[in-house]
Amino acid sequence: MSARFLQKVFTRSISVNRNSRLLSEKLAVHRDTPENNPNTPFKFTPENEKRIQTILANYPEGHKVAAVIPILDLAQRQNRWLPISAMNEVARILDMPKMRVYEVATFYTMFQREPVGKFHLQLCGTTPCELCGANDILATIETKLGIKPGQMTKDKLFSLEIVECLGACVNAPMIQINDDYYEDLKCSDMERILDELAAGKKPLSGPQNGRYAAEPLTGLTSLTNPPTGPGFGVRDDL
Repeated sequence: MSARFLQKVFTRSISVNRNSRLLSEKLAVHRDTPENNPNTPFKFTPENEKRIQTILANYPEGHKVAAVIPILDLAQRQNRWLPISAMNEVARILDMPKMRVYEVATFYTMFQREPVGKFHLQLCGTTPCELCGANDILATIETKLGIKPGQMTKDKLFSLEIVECLGACVNAPMIQINDDYYEDLKCSDMERILDELAAGKKPLSGPQNGRYAAEPLTGLTSLTNPPTGPGFGVRDDL
């Protein structure tokens, strides 16, 4: 293959990966910035230090490094996002090479390695949600908050990201906000949820159309009668 051909292929792949709808594909390589560098202040709180000891107690001697994911998660919950200084602190606590911690933090998209808002909006952009109106939900968020995917509001209250399937396809379209799922969304639902969050309220999570979970929209099609008692259908001589 010629160098020119390889350059064309590489350039095209970069163009595809920079598509604004694929922002869950984040650069795995760390680049120091004024707010994210090895000198960025980070220290676990005394309460979280105790939690770390509780987490480590779940693992036998010689296998404490297996706690890297829950401790990274704890660091992110404390700081809202995961600076490299927090990864270094986790490496120190677990006595493992820093690169091993970086490998974990860059592999899982649950770890936010750049600052995010108090309410991090992760809108599912996969096929079922796309077909059920995810683009309309995205337009609603962009118009109401004045941000695009990958951006954060000036007051640092909201940030927005497009992600891959979150496993709630039956309740599409849906969005994850911090730890909560909001499903069966209409544009009016999304506006209301954002208003309630901005007002310091806790919106009711789950389906927004009256469903309890993921039952059929037309109502139950099975298990509609009271359950039968013990012995139903069993031969009399058994």
